[in-house]
Amino acid sequence: MNKIVEKKYLLAFILVTCCFALWGFANDITNPMVKAFSKIFRMSVTDGALVQLAFYGGYFCMALPAALFVKKHSFKAGLLMGLGLYALGALMFIPAKATGSYYPFLIAYFVLTCGLSFLETTANPFILSLGDKATATRRLNLAQAFNPIGSLAGMFVAMQFIQAKLNPMSTEERALLDPQQFEAVKSAELAVLCKPYVIIGLVLVAFFVVILFSVKNAAKTQDESADSHFGPTVRRLWQNKPYRYGVVAQFFYVGVQIMCWTFIIQYGTRVFMNEGMTEQAAEVLSQRYNIVAMAIFCVSRFICTFLLKYIHPSKLLTYFGIAGAILVLGVIFLDGRAGMYCLVAISACMSLMFPTIYGIALTDTGEDAKLGAAGLIMAILGGSVLPPLQARIIDGGGLGSIPAVNLSFVLPLVCFVVIVIYGRFITTSDKP
Repeated sequence: MNKIVEKKYLLAFILVTCCFALWGFANDITNPMVKAFSKIFRMSVTDGALVQLAFYGGYFCMALPAALFVKKHSFKAGLLMGLGLYALGALMFIPAKATGSYYPFLIAYFVLTCGLSFLETTANPFILSLGDKATATRRLNLAQAFNPIGSLAGMFVAMQFIQAKLNPMSTEERALLDPQQFEAVKSAELAVLCKPYVIIGLVLVAFFVVILFSVKNAAKTQDESADSHFGPTVRRLWQNKPYRYGVVAQFFYVGVQIMCWTFIIQYGTRVFMNEGMTEQAAEVLSQRYNIVAMAIFCVSRFICTFLLKYIHPSKLLTYFGIAGAILVLGVIFLDGRAGMYCLVAISACMSLMFPTIYGIALTDTGEDAKLGAAGLIMAILGGSVLPPLQARIIDGGGLGSIPAVNLSFVLPLVCFVVIVIYGRFITTSDKP
């Protein structure tokens, strides 16, 4: 049986896999910031969700330039550019705090995620190339399994070093503050929020140096003889239905992932406040549930890597998509902790999806995979577009006996339906 990672590729695999954990940290320290910024600046949920618009907008805007950059230079250059922009964006939180305004933070998030876009556009096809094509999807699932480890760290930091240290005043109490009191509270809370980002920025500078001196010839893209014409490559990719529909499926997958992990805070806060908790206590407990969800996601990804030895990726994708849709129905229609348990369990279904859609979509694309990776990373725009739409549903109120937060999970339900359709399409098209 072919090895997932051959010995000659092991060092490159380990270093690139560390990047998966690093961008996982950024993703999941950021999701709770929608609620945090809403409180700090006394904004609506919709305004707070602009964090996700800026965050995932950076992925969309930089994916294609990143792919062209990597195609022209090397995987090493792509990794270094990504780490550099990631570090710059994190350190931009220092001047953003000094302004005391919301929008400089959005700019910092945008720069930060331009770096993440470089990292993902580089790292995913790099991992696929490190060995036998037959084990490529399993190899990417293995590398991606370390992404939620970084995510767990991000969630823990958000809970312990940001949310738990914010002023415990409720939203209603904040609304009563006079301008001077509001500015004092806001300044103190922004200092709390910025510290973890500055620390990760310094860590990234150190890892930049490690990559600079450790990754050598193994990181070359080795496509000097490849067809580098942009137009013909795009046409070939467009004519490839598994790839074309894979981009659509990835858009909806990233959307459902970010919606479920972002609005678990709002969902849980409503549930636990109904049980008599204070708003801050409810938020902290909700974040603990979010960490449990990520732990389930992490364990499930390793399990899925094993299952892919025996079940075709498209079939497993379909099964998990159906299970996810059923759980979302529970989130919408079940009240109290039962709905919360369904929301947490969705993470087990999502664990397989990003690397599997990615691997299926790039199968048989050859050298076009380097540019094709950009389309799949641009599909991360789903994490920018869909959460604000869900936030608008929350701000708009419920429907009958269904609370607004519950009702908003109609959007994740639609996303899982799209993923199931894609899995079925691939399974059917693979039949002789």
